[in-house]
Amino acid sequence: MLGDVLLITEKHQKAGEKIIEHALANLKPKMIIGISGESGSGKSELAHVIAKGMRKHGIFAKPLHIDNYYRILPLLRTEWRKENGIQDVVGYGEYDWDTIYRNVAEFKAGKVSTGPCVDLVTEQVDQLTTDYSTVDMLIIDGLYAIKTEGVDLSVFIELTYHETKKAQVVRGKEPQNEYRMAVLEQEHQMVQALRPKADIFITMEYEVALAE
Repeated sequence: MLGDVLLITEKHQKAGEKIIEHALANLKPKMIIGISGESGSGKSELAHVIAKGMRKHGIFAKPLHIDNYYRILPLLRTEWRKENGIQDVVGYGEYDWDTIYRNVAEFKAGKVSTGPCVDLVTEQVDQLTTDYSTVDMLIIDGLYAIKTEGVDLSVFIELTYHETKKAQVVRGKEPQNEYRMAVLEQEHQMVQALRPKADIFITMEYEVALAE
């Protein structure tokens, strides 16, 4: 997202290096890595570290942030959720999966692709054009990223919103009011349901562990 604040620390670098090592050992043409985790868990930071690290190996990797693909515009989302019931609407169905899959298919085909990009300053949705002909790897990050069909390597960050409240405040996320906490709890339930899909776990201590 345009204007997003990344707080990349040593733990992100170390975890990213281990994921890069595993990905290189299992490399595929037009490979897709998915990174899921709750709000503030470090998904975007990890995607950035992996993408930058892949350049050292001659691989051009591009992050794709699923939070750009909400069906309801940022300025309208809070009221829409309240009106329709947080427990009923917060989850997978909030995302425009048709556009996500179109962009993924365009990456696979090496085409020029246009997709949404949220400007966090204006809270408007811009359109970002990418030429995927020179992009070797796509790194999809977001709450439900590893739900995306066609992901070759699924990474699940085990930190929950209970542990990441401080990070969310520092990064200027939504204020921690009753509404926001209800959203985080609903997202928590949805994200945790994806845990069995993971190939790699990032533990509470930000260590990398392979799924058994």
